[in-house]
Amino acid sequence: MELGLTFPLQRFLHTEPLPYGVDLQRGFCWDLHVITLGGKKSLLAVHCLSRYTFVRYAPTWGEWRDPGRLFRLGLEESLEDAGLKREQVQNYLARAGEVIFSRTHGRREVAFLNRAWEDVLSMEHCLDREASAQPLLDRAVNTLPCRCAGLPGLDCAQNRISAAFLAADGRRMTV
Repeated sequence: MELGLTFPLQRFLHTEPLPYGVDLQRGFCWDLHVITLGGKKSLLAVHCLSRYTFVRYAPTWGEWRDPGRLFRLGLEESLEDAGLKREQVQNYLARAGEVIFSRTHGRREVAFLNRAWEDVLSMEHCLDREASAQPLLDRAVNTLPCRCAGLPGLDCAQNRISAAFLAADGRRMTV
């Protein structure tokens, strides 16, 4: 699985400059960004194909030190809350392989990340300031009609990610 870190997130984490990504299937690529939500630094993760989005609100510095683990925990909780079965999520993670950090996955993907960020901010009233996982906020953002880098037309990210998991053939994620 390839996690593309935005430049602001790289600076926030004090990482060394990251390489461009390898040629992975976009179904296993996510772009990650640091945003201010409710006055706290939070993780925004956006799937490069479907624009499925989830937020981890106000991680501790200890959690930020391992962004791969922070992402994986958020992904598992968010996808299960979206109605995917635990086995489906675990199968996806197994097929995705080890986490590789890279730069973001392209201008189109970052443009859709920025749109997802705008949607998150517009739904800030759904924020639960007492929890890291944000199922209500995630659901509100992922059920909005939107466009994405992976498919033409208008649909919601929740439908796209669910269809991708249902169509997965065991080796690759099909969107």
